[in-house]
Amino acid sequence: MDRSELQAYLGASTHIDADHPAVAATARRLAAGARSEADIVRACFEFVRDEIAHSADFRRNPVTCRASSVLQHGTGFCYAKSHLLAALLRANGIPAGLCYQRLATGDRAAPYCLHGLNAVWLADLGWYRLDPRGNKPGIDARFDPPRELLAFSLSDPQERDLPGVLAEPLPVVVEVLERCDTVEQVLAGLPDLAGDPP
Repeated sequence: MDRSELQAYLGASTHIDADHPAVAATARRLAAGARSEADIVRACFEFVRDEIAHSADFRRNPVTCRASSVLQHGTGFCYAKSHLLAALLRANGIPAGLCYQRLATGDRAAPYCLHGLNAVWLADLGWYRLDPRGNKPGIDARFDPPRELLAFSLSDPQERDLPGVLAEPLPVVVEVLERCDTVEQVLAGLPDLAGDPP
């Protein structure tokens, strides 16, 4: 894939506002002293994974969606955290997009919901998925290319990795995050895709 095909994964947008002053400043700070592109990716990933609280784990409001809002409030659901990671990487000139999994919300079977994560374009590897959701007992996501170490593995027959890398968030995800005022409201109506995912 050449640079022109990656342009959609480098720009700022409404929810991945890589051009926001606070996002751009944080991206510069995280990249300072890095010796390689992989060092920048690791610094941005670990910042979002470790320093931004997962809203459900910490029951922390407000519900955020836009990358700059996630940064400002220090909290976000997986989807919002992926918006921030994409914005930080793009602000550093590194192509980044969004990926989704469809997962069971309990130990097994329905109901299901979408889980948001990222992919970053690494020159020597291509698209590489990484998950800034936030670690806790039973979850140990890391940046360790070429190995993918994601937060969740698929175990239920109805669980899926949705195909492709998206430049923008799925509308169903944005709708839930922008409609809900509290963590509890999001948890009561987590985004999903009707029918079988593509």
